[in-house]
Amino acid sequence: MLTPLTAAELADLVRGAAASGDALALHSGNSLAGLGPLPTSNRVHHSLSLAGFDTIIAYEPEELVLTVGPGIPLAEVKTLLAGRGQHLAFEPPDWGPLYGQPAGIGTLGGVIGAALAGSRRVSAGSARDHMLGFQAVNGRGEIFKAGGRVVKNVTGYDLPKLVTGAFGTLVALTEVTVKVVPAPETVETLMLPGLTPKRATEIMSQALGSAHEVGAAAYLPASVARDLIPGASDSATLIRLEGFAPSVDARATALTGELGGTVDRLGAALSRPLWQGLSDATPLVGLHEDCLWRISVAPTEGAALLDAVQAARPLATGWLDWGGGLVWLGLPPHPGEADGGAAFLRGLIRDGHATMVRAPDRIRETVPVFQPMSPALAALAQRLKVAFDPAAVFNPGRLGV
Repeated sequence: MLTPLTAAELADLVRGAAASGDALALHSGNSLAGLGPLPTSNRVHHSLSLAGFDTIIAYEPEELVLTVGPGIPLAEVKTLLAGRGQHLAFEPPDWGPLYGQPAGIGTLGGVIGAALAGSRRVSAGSARDHMLGFQAVNGRGEIFKAGGRVVKNVTGYDLPKLVTGAFGTLVALTEVTVKVVPAPETVETLMLPGLTPKRATEIMSQALGSAHEVGAAAYLPASVARDLIPGASDSATLIRLEGFAPSVDARATALTGELGGTVDRLGAALSRPLWQGLSDATPLVGLHEDCLWRISVAPTEGAALLDAVQAARPLATGWLDWGGGLVWLGLPPHPGEADGGAAFLRGLIRDGHATMVRAPDRIRETVPVFQPMSPALAALAQRLKVAFDPAAVFNPGRLGV
């Protein structure tokens, strides 16, 4: 394994790989190694760890800006920010346990590379929206910077957004600068039991469109609700409210009246682990034989998709997040099906994309893990790859380019 400790060392390694025609498999904490297709190139692949870039470079709480190495553990970042009453608003999840890894080993670089966000994405935006700047080495072995350490930076191309979610196929990051925000004083969840997915979507849309600053909304079938909510026996539609305690209480009271019907209130002690569990997809962790899917659709389409899956695959595990726009699914093996449900699921989607989050290697070798790109988008992705990494040194094939 290659383990550079400075940008100069990394640049030397990249230039050497480009000259020899080798490929570099980039990672930092390696907690997301099971996400994405298996390498298909017959070139020599060297594992290159960015874990050595793990320092806090600059933290300016008053400016709401943090600059760190991509190899810094996410748990360390959360602890640092919590000490100043701040957090990462996009709620980065910990998917390590989905892949049989210990909790807490994920890194900020991994979250940025995969563009992961938790349940609060529906209100706070994605990881891409909070990425301000970076330093990196491109596929030519050149060190460069983009963006900056200010929240407003409109000069030039927005390269920070481009590299977020690129899965390490364009550059090797050595520094990342992200926006941080004050953490809410408390959190409360309104729970409406017994709704259908369709009715739950209507309620979530009403809540998110209200004036009560709803932070997240999700729908859990009974089987999932029982896993995450003590005492739950039916489906649960969840509305999260955050902020100062008096404000949360007032908004919860007002929204309860507007929604009507039976509304239970879950306090902070239950709400915090509940929403963290949804972001981390913990109901799917123990389903070792299932193929796990994460499907992004229009919020109005999620309920119909979940209903269709559960009608055809009664043993499937799934729920809705992001107000209905994100569908999590665990599909058990199905007779005569060798693609982990890819054709079945993608055939149900009218406008969206389905990502195979976890599957056996035999499936990842032959089935597109990410939603296949249109010809125009694939051509654009290839042009970007050539511009940043002309010798295809970084993670070849990881995103289909």
